[in-house]
Amino acid sequence: MDIDPVLLVEAGIALAGLGVWLLAFWGALLLTRPRPIDAPPPTQDFGGPESPAVVSLITGRWELTEDGAESTLIDLAARKVLEFRQPGNDPLQTTVHVRQERPSGLNAYETMIFERIRGLAVGGMVPLTALTFRDEAEAKGWTRRLNAAIVADARSRGLSRRRFSPTIVTALTVIAAIPSLAAGLAVALHERRTGGDATGAIWVAVFAWAALGIFAGKSRGERDTPQGRAAAARWLGLKTFLRAHESFEDLPPAAVTVWDRYLSYGDAVGATRVCSAVIDLGMGNRRRVWSSFGGTWHRVRVSYPSLFPRYGQKAVPLILKALAGLAVAALVVRFNTIAFDLAPGSVTDWITLAVRVLILWPLLYGGYTLIATLVDLFTPVTLTGEVLWSETWKSRSQGEDSPSIPWLHYLAVDSGASDRTVAWACPSGLAGRASPGDVVTLTARRWTRRVLELRVESSARSGSQSFGDENTDQLIQRAMNAGAPALATAVRPARVSPADLITAEEVGRVLGRPVSVSGGAGHGVAVGPMSMAEFRAADGSALGILVATGIAAELAIRANRGGTAVPGVGDEAFASGKWAVARRGQTVVRIEQRSAGPVHQPYLVWLLGLAVNRLT
Repeated sequence: MDIDPVLLVEAGIALAGLGVWLLAFWGALLLTRPRPIDAPPPTQDFGGPESPAVVSLITGRWELTEDGAESTLIDLAARKVLEFRQPGNDPLQTTVHVRQERPSGLNAYETMIFERIRGLAVGGMVPLTALTFRDEAEAKGWTRRLNAAIVADARSRGLSRRRFSPTIVTALTVIAAIPSLAAGLAVALHERRTGGDATGAIWVAVFAWAALGIFAGKSRGERDTPQGRAAAARWLGLKTFLRAHESFEDLPPAAVTVWDRYLSYGDAVGATRVCSAVIDLGMGNRRRVWSSFGGTWHRVRVSYPSLFPRYGQKAVPLILKALAGLAVAALVVRFNTIAFDLAPGSVTDWITLAVRVLILWPLLYGGYTLIATLVDLFTPVTLTGEVLWSETWKSRSQGEDSPSIPWLHYLAVDSGASDRTVAWACPSGLAGRASPGDVVTLTARRWTRRVLELRVESSARSGSQSFGDENTDQLIQRAMNAGAPALATAVRPARVSPADLITAEEVGRVLGRPVSVSGGAGHGVAVGPMSMAEFRAADGSALGILVATGIAAELAIRANRGGTAVPGVGDEAFASGKWAVARRGQTVVRIEQRSAGPVHQPYLVWLLGLAVNRLT
């Protein structure tokens, strides 16, 4: 095949322009890489006021690793916010206990670590190896936000900066004009030579310039600063000292009671081995999953069926396959008399055996499948338990250019009956209703393990924002400017009217008499980020409802967390005496019976559930 030399020249023009820009980009990477730091003399003094997570960043050549989260967890134990207990010789048996329900002085990423521990704790305790995530998207989103908060702290201290500064990004964008014009020129020459429309070359040049500019502006991580290098040198001196200690790297997390913050900073600088191996805040093992269903922590072994084709199938296809097997056996019997005519001991014994096996296999398959499917069909099982794991099992292809659509999921559920379970085959439409940690009631068939119905009894979804559509720079900027949005939210007018969440008729059912909303028009009163309304009856009976958003909502839910937890209402809910409160996302709803008389707390919870479900 002959290649047009002119076409090669045109392609060479475009590639030469791109080569110029790639050379500039490589030079920018080389110029901004963190420089190595000379090893300082060993010292047992702490290097400064930086947190272990920030120390992990600056002593690790400005790269974020799992040491940031691990060292923060150990540091919370060193500061007596948490406590590690190791009952035996195996560090994997360590448990984490909450010592302070509402600690003060925690920064953003320390709060994230603490809230994860408290959210998982049952009776104030959670096994150390149960801190892993069971949802990949949640794990990635949580880790991105944690890392962004660490970087924001380091930047605010002047210890780190964006690897590609605005000046470098601008320079690369300007240089991107060279390959863009080269690509446009190549297209224009080709179109003119072939008699085409050369105006398309303009669009090629514009698109190439925009694409290279966007690529240059993407986050490339962090780089050093003079202050950061000085701080890193001090902490590397502590690393040298700790590594010289004979047994320091073999200390378990529970040793923090003796070594105090030396252990957390030792983990941050990479001087520990056992702590890093035991603590894991990433994705967990789907075959050995911790469960708190029933009120106590226990590990469940989960198996995932995949070899037998019956798993997940509907009853009708299985019955048809069984009848087909029986039909094949009947045909073989009908048209193969040799299976019965040949006498034993003849030279054709092997043929006889093969024919009989040919009859026996479809007969056994058809009979077994038919009987098992019918029993499965008429004896469904219903159970309640905690969702341990959920992931896509089978997908249906939509073509080369279209993504596959999942239609069947694995759903592992712990019902508390055993420490072993087999994952159910759940249609994807049902599996999407529940997430790991939810308590569900499901109806399924035992033999095919196909889930027929699924209902969420109580949700474990945190309601925290995942910021999945935001890039790393946006997450860091959000963390650095956390104070400004909080202040803006604190004075932002309320957007939710209490009277839109519950009606006078519904309140009347709780109080047992007709009521009306105070305030004439019946929409309550709005004060900043809060809106309030009161439903009052003629005899003085009253019920108040308050809706708060933003920072006011956070204060409201914190003030009421001392009540009894109410599962299944919003992201979290509590009730006590004459009041009930729930949070959904960044909105809190509080209902209070303000009149004397008997307390109808179950009715208050029912009313609260209605209000929370109507939040948009």
